[in-house]
Amino acid sequence: MLMIVPRDIDFESVEKSGSYSGHYFVLGGIVPVLDKEPEKKIRISKLETRIKEDKNLKEIILAMNANQDGEHTAEYLKEKLTTYNPQLTISELGRGLSTGAELEYADPETLKNALLHRTK
Repeated sequence: MLMIVPRDIDFESVEKSGSYSGHYFVLGGIVPVLDKEPEKKIRISKLETRIKEDKNLKEIILAMNANQDGEHTAEYLKEKLTTYNPQLTISELGRGLSTGAELEYADPETLKNALLHRTK
């Protein structure tokens, strides 16, 4: 597995959690929604090389921020990653309500994600 995170600080946060023991790739930023040249904002060519060189890679986890630019970056990456290796499984971190959160204070995007990523 390979987890893609936007910045070094995100890598450190995941590492401190102790919940992931695979490999990482630090993207070097995010792709803003209105950006016309995303390849200048992130390390997409280095990511492409990394993926093409690793013949054992089965899954990529997109660990992007839960905001508009993070979602846009994830969509951009999904499009690119499937062209590099169509056999890869691409997943994203779960999104939704935090433990202890009250529905009346949740924003519409959080509620939408909670419904989309609900457990059975």
